[in-house]
Order: sequence, then structure tokens, then C-alpha cells
Amino acid sequence: VVFGLFELAFALKFLSTADLVGLHIKFLHFHINGPIGILKREIFLVLWIIIFIIMGFYLLGRIKFHHDSDIKHVSVTRLLLAILAFSFSLYLVPGLFGAPLKLIGGFPPPSFYSEGWGLSESGTSGSNTSVTVPGAKKKIGCPLGLNCFNDYDEAVTYAKQVNKPIMIDFTGFSCVNCRKMEVNVWSDPKVLAIIKNDYVLVSLYVDEKNELPTDMQIVSKSTGQKIETYGDKWSDMETSLFQSNTQPLYALVNADGSLLTPARGYTPDIEEYTKFLQEGKNNFHPSAAVVK
Repeated sequence: VVFGLFELAFALKFLSTADLVGLHIKFLHFHINGPIGILKREIFLVLWIIIFIIMGFYLLGRIKFHHDSDIKHVSVTRLLLAILAFSFSLYLVPGLFGAPLKLIGGFPPPSFYSEGWGLSESGTSGSNTSVTVPGAKKKIGCPLGLNCFNDYDEAVTYAKQVNKPIMIDFTGFSCVNCRKMEVNVWSDPKVLAIIKNDYVLVSLYVDEKNELPTDMQIVSKSTGQKIETYGDKWSDMETSLFQSNTQPLYALVNADGSLLTPARGYTPDIEEYTKFLQEGKNNFHPSAAVVK
């Protein structure tokens, strides 16, 4: 039963990923495009809290299934496991109110995919209220309430306006290590301050299924495959420019696309990642981003 409850919890994790990536169906005049919206962060956490509370009561013998015999006394093992289950449930509660939950970073839906997602112009909606780019692509989401773009060309335009370097974040909805980096590394005050104040952040989701306009659907020069979605475009960009197809990948560049420091992948060490960001910042010359 305990393992069954664990399996249910993990099943919800994979279901939440599918929910975020969403459906992309076109049939006659019937279109579904984008996240389904049934398993956002708060709902996911509530379900996990319930599962682990049930697990705790089961271990104490307070919940019994038809194949279970009566428990005359609770063993030390059962008691310790029940305490762990209840403690974990309690740990999850602050996550309902925005806590990062570093212990399980990467498992819950990202912070921007919450009940307010897509409804607000700030906070968890992922919108960048300080950015004014005509015809800007609709925002998907920005981790930790940061301002960001989800389109590289828009980020370049804005970087030239504000004279800042660009931080390209090749990420994915189903990327666990991406969420771990955001929750455990980006949330560090030093790292967060550098990203927020010194870079124009662009998060490019390689598994985004929204279709490109017809005139932008091309055949990749590097892979020979047709680029049909925005995710295909960002994945091909990562492969052709940085010879990598894994996520996360972080590239610090000038507005002309030139690297400020070698691109870096998953880096759980906060000090090492801070040095990476600082090196890119130090190598940036403001004049490189000025529009002539």
C-alpha cells in the first residue's frame, strides 16, 4: 500500500508535466492548443499532501484496506515512517503560498504555473511588465517571478534598448534539472540579483508545441528536419549554435549573439554558477549592445 501511494504521487508528477505541455489538437474547427490547466502547482501540492497524510494514517493503522489485519501495536518502524510522512506533508504546506520547496525542487509544477497563471500581468503570470516590444510573443512563464522573454528576437531588441547582455536559458516543461536549478540555485539572493539586474533573461522552451507561422517553418540546415514549432526552433538553435541538445543550457551573449563566456549546463554549485554569471557580466562591454 505504501509503495502504491508512492507510485500515485510519482504518477501525478508525470501527469503534471503532460498537463503543462498541454494538448495541441486541430480537427476541423476544433482547436486545443496549450496547457490543459487541471493540475497547477497548488492543486498538485494539495494532492501530494493528502497522499502522504493517508500514508501516515495507514502506517499507524488508522486507515485499513480489505486485505489488512488489525494492528495490535505500532512498531517502531511504522511509527518512524508515519512521522516522516506527516512531516513531509507539513513541509509541503508553505509551497501553497509560494515557498520554493528546495527539498523536492523539480518535482512540482514550476512556480509560474499556478492558479494565477495567464491572468495577471505580474508575479506568477510570468509577464514582463517593464518590456515594451511591439507584437511581442505571448509569455509562457518566468521562474521565480523574474521578468523574462520567451522569444530570442524580442530579447535582442530589448537588450539593445537597455544596453544589457542576454542570458539564454534553454529549458523545457519536462526538464527536472531545469526546475532544480531554478529552485535551488537561481533562488539564491546573489544569483537572483545578478539575473534580475544585470541580464535580459530569455527562457526558450525546447518542448513548446505552439506552431510557428507558416512563413517561419523551414528545414533545419544542421539536422535536415522541418522546424514546425517554437520548441523545434529553440532546440535547433541550441544544437546549431552551441552543439548541445540537453537542458538546461545557459548561454551569456551580447546582443549580436557573441558569447561572453563558454555556455554552461546543469551547475548545482551556487558559488560556481555565480562566478559564471559574474564572468559574463565582466566581459560585457555596454557599447556592444547599443543600437547604431
